[in-house]
Amino acid sequence: MITRKRLAAGVCGLLAAMTVALLPTPALAAGEPDADSSPKVELTLDVSGSMRARDIDGQSRMAAAKQAFNEVLDAVPDDVRLGIRTLGATYRGEDRKVGCKDTRQLYPVGPLNRTEAKTAVATLTPTGWTPIGPALLGAADDLKGGDASRRIVLITDGEDTCAPLDPCQVARDIAAKGIHLTVDTLGLLPDAKTRNQLSCIAEATGGTYTSVEHTKQLRDRVHQLVDRAAHPVATPVATEGAADCAGAPKLKPGLYSDREKFAEHRWYRVDVRPGQELRASVSVAADRAVNNDYGVLLRASTVHGREIVRGSEAGNGRTDVISSGLRYPKAPSAGADEDAPAAETVCLQVSNSFSAPPSVKTDPGLPVELTVDLVDGPSDASDAAFFGLGHGWWLLITLALSGLVAGLLWGWISRWRVTVWRTN
Repeated sequence: MITRKRLAAGVCGLLAAMTVALLPTPALAAGEPDADSSPKVELTLDVSGSMRARDIDGQSRMAAAKQAFNEVLDAVPDDVRLGIRTLGATYRGEDRKVGCKDTRQLYPVGPLNRTEAKTAVATLTPTGWTPIGPALLGAADDLKGGDASRRIVLITDGEDTCAPLDPCQVARDIAAKGIHLTVDTLGLLPDAKTRNQLSCIAEATGGTYTSVEHTKQLRDRVHQLVDRAAHPVATPVATEGAADCAGAPKLKPGLYSDREKFAEHRWYRVDVRPGQELRASVSVAADRAVNNDYGVLLRASTVHGREIVRGSEAGNGRTDVISSGLRYPKAPSAGADEDAPAAETVCLQVSNSFSAPPSVKTDPGLPVELTVDLVDGPSDASDAAFFGLGHGWWLLITLALSGLVAGLLWGWISRWRVTVWRTN
């Protein structure tokens, strides 16, 4: 009898353990996002001595930043992993070598404890130097890992004081790694040099620059950028074009990013099946000072080198980005193997005619964003692509025929009018 009771108790205990094991964990049951798929943001704040200046709404720049931070921290979305990094917050001395290493993570990137984060911000006192370059490197390291969007929000009132480490070049190097980390910059009452430097940092990574003069403006902009990280747009897939079509990567429909040297040609391949239309576009960003007169070419050709269609765009003066695109409809197959028609390999060539002044570094190359889409080919005769218009010889032939018919018609009408005039 005792043995049976022990056996029954053991069975019940085993069933209970299995039930508990099968239940979802509290984090998952509560719907908490996975850390690897959660967007990450690091607020990087300048705490150098110049932040003592009292010229923002009657208070110091540091007080305005603290007030804005407290209000932003209250509104951070639950799925955002947020951290805080400072630069120039601890070293008060005059040793430049030491001051240019003065950057540290004030609050680690992770689930936000608002009370702890506000307490950490409240302890900050304007102190030392402005090592923007080292701070960007540290922030990039803080945000590494995961496949979600990542943003650095840099807030400073002055330019970097730790040359020759150029923060603009640091931003280009970060962007060239293909980790899709965006740096947004905010300048507190900036002068021209600070404005130019912060604009360069933002442009190098696809971020934005904002000039700030009021506390509310600072709060609203930081909140907007944090919220943007929680609702990101499509993230491009890093790829690397080849020097010729034979060695080019084969792309599927999607958004891709690459780096192209000044005046370089890069190749990619796309398979287009009968009845499909290839739609491709490319954008090349000028993330540094460039010479006037530039252009971008997107060209589609066969594997044997025959051009199918091209799109090009050119300009002069100041630009941030220049784009072009093309369409190539492939006629439906009329053969017996319509169930599995053979695909045509289309070679896409991306070229640019940018050049830079001798003082501008050309490495790494310019940011390239390539969009590839395959849709059902046009079946409506009103669509110019249905006839293949807009590319190759079809456009020239159509224009020539139209001119011939118009000329014959006008000649016939003219002769008829002369005949009538003579008769009368």
